[in-house]
Amino acid sequence: MFSNRTVNILIPIISVLLGLLSGAIIMLAFGYNPVAGYAALWNGAFGDLYFFGETLRQVTPYILSGLAVAFALRTGLLNIGVEGQVFVGWLASVWVGVAFELPSIIHLPLAIIAAALAGAFWGFIPGILKAKLGVHEVIVTIMMNYIALYVTNEIVRNVITDGEDKTERIAETASLASPWLAEMTFYSRLHYGLLIALFVAFIMWFLLNKTTTGFELRSVGFNQNASQYAGMNVSKNIILAMVISGAFAGLAGAMEGLGTFGYLSVKSGFTNIGFDGIAVALLGANTALGVVLAAFLFGTLKIGALNMPTASGVPTELVEIVIALIIFFVASSYMIRWIILRFKKEGK
Repeated sequence: MFSNRTVNILIPIISVLLGLLSGAIIMLAFGYNPVAGYAALWNGAFGDLYFFGETLRQVTPYILSGLAVAFALRTGLLNIGVEGQVFVGWLASVWVGVAFELPSIIHLPLAIIAAALAGAFWGFIPGILKAKLGVHEVIVTIMMNYIALYVTNEIVRNVITDGEDKTERIAETASLASPWLAEMTFYSRLHYGLLIALFVAFIMWFLLNKTTTGFELRSVGFNQNASQYAGMNVSKNIILAMVISGAFAGLAGAMEGLGTFGYLSVKSGFTNIGFDGIAVALLGANTALGVVLAAFLFGTLKIGALNMPTASGVPTELVEIVIALIIFFVASSYMIRWIILRFKKEGK
């Protein structure tokens, strides 16, 4: 009745439905109308071209941060440092965008590459510590999130500016913004970064599934001892996996620096782009296509939630509860799998 592939597809779908259903029950319990709440969410995400543009804009960094987490997980690593890698990528892209005066055909690619390299470097540090010294990547990447936050703030205040809390706007030649996209979506902040994010998703799929390097990375993640016995360089592949994961996260930062905002301001806390990327990767089952679809769902929920308090009186925090419940059900997928398999047996 159900193949394993079908079961793997059904689990995130059922998790989303259970999360939405649980959210409706919570709304009812606190005296809110769930139909009005979810209608407001839908209208807030897709009610007109402006909201739709903002939804796609929010999806863009989620795709890249989700890919960063998913890539590491596919290679047996848990990169909790995506948030920090987003920060350094954002910083590098804005720095290049502010510091240089170049033609657009050079300036924009240079800023994007700088972001990827910065994120890759931030991923290289826990990668080499894991490969050479056996230091667990979770501990290192968590700590490096805070290092990235405070180092970035210091550089903004005392290197890029003279004591200011915000950099200048990047040059137009380094911007991902598109006048025609903005005009088409009633001047939303949608930019060309969405195309970059989708292209990177294709790169991840191709690299992991169609190349020898990808096969080695997945093999090392699955079983390091067997991979080493087969002649693969385990240390090199661990470092490479973290570098690539960091590069994806750095690009997520570039989407904010070169596209959404066009500058970098001092932050009092995390952006949560990297942390939300963990949820996107889990819901997307660590596959490129799954991450794109999960990012679209999360972008819809995040942007749609902004309309809920004014249109239906439902607080935006309820969407955070729904997201948490979706992740809970994904994490408890063994229960959903057990139920599906029971139906499968009864169907026979």
